[in-house]
Amino acid sequence: QVQVVESGGGLVQPGESLKLSCKASGISFRAAAMAWYRQAPGKQRELVASITTIGSTNYVDSVKGRFSISRNNAKSTVDLQMNGLKPEDTGVYYCKPTNMGGVNWGQGTQVTVSS
Repeated sequence: QVQVVESGGGLVQPGESLKLSCKASGISFRAAAMAWYRQAPGKQRELVASITTIGSTNYVDSVKGRFSISRNNAKSTVDLQMNGLKPEDTGVYYCKPTNMGGVNWGQGTQVTVSS
């Protein structure tokens, strides 16, 4: 069964950090380019960070210098280290392959940044 499962979200104060993790199963993970997306309340889902099969990374401007995406092919996981969190980072975070069809969105993990 093809699926992705996100975890690690929570409620934090501005300036704090969180590390999200995504476990993929049912796919050839080494061949999967992976990405993290987020959906803020009332907004469309946006791509936040991506990583290619060879480890090249890309970030949306709003998170550059604060977020870091990494992958572990042995564990079929992709992580998102988020530092210096801001209230505007609040949303549901999802991961998904960017170069494979037939993979549904997971349930996501909620990140809330609030004082």
